[in-house]
Amino acid sequence: MNKKTLILIGFILLKFVLQYILISPEYDLQRDEYLHLDQAHHLAWGYLSVPPVTSWISYIIFILGNAVFWVKFFPALFGALTLVVVWKTIELLKGNLYALILGATCILFSSLLRLNTLYQPNSLDVLCWTGFYYVMIQYLSTEKSKWLYTAAIVFAFGFLNKYNILFLLIGFLPALLLSNQRKLLTERKVYFALILGLVLILPNLLWQYKNQFPIVHHMKELSETQLVNVDRFDFLKEQVLFFIGSFLVILAALYALLFYKPFAKYRLFFASIIFTLLIFIYFKAKAYYAIGLYPVYIAFGAVFLADILKTGWRQYLKPVFIIIPLLFFIPMYNIVFPNKSPEYIVKNPEKYKELGMLRWEDGKDHDLPQDFADMLGWKELARKTDSVYALIPNTKETIVLCDNYGQAGAINYYSKKGIKAVSFNADYVNWFDLDIRYKNLIRIKNYEEHTTELQETGAFFQTSTIAGEITNKYAREYKTRIYVFTNAKININKRIEDEIQEEKNYIKE
Repeated sequence: MNKKTLILIGFILLKFVLQYILISPEYDLQRDEYLHLDQAHHLAWGYLSVPPVTSWISYIIFILGNAVFWVKFFPALFGALTLVVVWKTIELLKGNLYALILGATCILFSSLLRLNTLYQPNSLDVLCWTGFYYVMIQYLSTEKSKWLYTAAIVFAFGFLNKYNILFLLIGFLPALLLSNQRKLLTERKVYFALILGLVLILPNLLWQYKNQFPIVHHMKELSETQLVNVDRFDFLKEQVLFFIGSFLVILAALYALLFYKPFAKYRLFFASIIFTLLIFIYFKAKAYYAIGLYPVYIAFGAVFLADILKTGWRQYLKPVFIIIPLLFFIPMYNIVFPNKSPEYIVKNPEKYKELGMLRWEDGKDHDLPQDFADMLGWKELARKTDSVYALIPNTKETIVLCDNYGQAGAINYYSKKGIKAVSFNADYVNWFDLDIRYKNLIRIKNYEEHTTELQETGAFFQTSTIAGEITNKYAREYKTRIYVFTNAKININKRIEDEIQEEKNYIKE
């Protein structure tokens, strides 16, 4: 085993260690993670908000025991593989050992550490972006057809993981058209590769068609409720913050792509990043959607800097470029990760506010960053729901109905009673078991100051009561209530079927 391989293994091990120690034990899993984990029990070629790959990984996690260790392992793995692909890109670009260490350091001590703590499609999305760019560099270097087919496979897998990778293609194609490599589009092998990619994503496209393209509804809803609050200037500011420790390396890459002779054949990558960012800005995308853009540019920048810092006084700058990411990681460690208690953040909000971390999707500032608040209160909710569920004599005739997917997913993940909670929200609308004739209802409802749930729903049952609520004031679900209704006077199933149909009609529209 040579020196380079040992160093790479060291970076990979450090990556995994960091991913496991950057989250305080007092935080639960994040809201979205519960939905993705529940998809393991409802395998399909698509879902209302995401393509199918996440469900496949969730199924593997379920087989392995569904422990938090494995939930955190896979995003950490995808982050480590991203580092490996950048390492291989630097080798492909003829970078020396310094370039490899610089590139790996920049990737390791970046926003990817935060992204890779969450079990969401985003970590694999970044890996697929990076992998696609790597494969295209391979093709531009060798012009071997196998790399075009590999690119099609990588893109298709990325598409089946997260539709966000379409932005990569939309930004890359005009850059290709403006470059000397545009002649590539006249060759048959390109279209054979495109056909291969289309065949691979076809099952998901057919699923979308069969279900009236719910992705359109999802994007419309996302635009109206979240993206409308996105500020384009904040988007650009966050792009800098994501890789602040390697910002100079990325700038060096952009310069090199224009003026560094060994990179002449890769010049289209300069236009590609410009076009892709403009598209993201036009659509008012969330800032983290663009994270997958940058790892390949770190590879370009590391190779260029390693070359120009070889001799003379410049060689003394080598340690500086490696130290900078480490120095920026220190404040990142203290702010970006959920390793401080909620009480600490509430008492020391200044730095969080300066970075815009207290601003939620509703466009307002809150006590905690939204992701942190979304990691609190779930165990409490599941524990209290379990307690209530156990008191009902015939649990088989009891349905647990939640207001949102986070509540349903968290109850299903933590429940010791085998509860299968559902919701009219997100994919749960398709997961009701209506073969059971329900007589009892446990209703998990978001807190409203003047809620009339007890009176309105209670009228259809013989008994009704408020059985508890989330008491963690820092949780986004603070004061979410647990209502219990028993011995229905009406046909609950019929009411549920009507609600499901109404929700599905809304999605179709």
